[in-house]
Amino acid sequence: MPIERTFVMIKPEGIQRCHVGEILERIERKGMKLIAIKMLKCPLELTEKLYEVHKGKEFYQRLIDLLILGPVIAMVVEGEEAIAATRKLIGSTDPKEGRPGEIRFDYCQEMPANIIHAADSRQRAEFEINLFFTERELVEYRKIDEDWLFRKS
Repeated sequence: MPIERTFVMIKPEGIQRCHVGEILERIERKGMKLIAIKMLKCPLELTEKLYEVHKGKEFYQRLIDLLILGPVIAMVVEGEEAIAATRKLIGSTDPKEGRPGEIRFDYCQEMPANIIHAADSRQRAEFEINLFFTERELVEYRKIDEDWLFRKS
């Protein structure tokens, strides 16, 4: 299976409801490796670039308004089929259509405040990663279970 990188962001309501640790734990338990992470307040211009694919849709302004309410945690995760695996982990855009065990189903209360965002394709992942991170901010490393030095013979 191919190793991919994807962009994930915990939205302000995820931080305000104190779900950051639980969300990070779920991402890591899924086998994903965090290679960049930072907290920031999303300026309007950055938020509009992130959601430009939704411009003109009835929910566009609400997405913008919700994202600029408070801080977000932006991250890049890496792993086998990271894009599909992360999308499956976070679940349906509408938490009411999700299932127990999905982040949005377990922690969201209503749409469009669905606490987490993740890129939905390789092209979007690359675009969103570059929107929030420089190449120098991406940290390459091997997890202990990936390193031959730590494997038992």
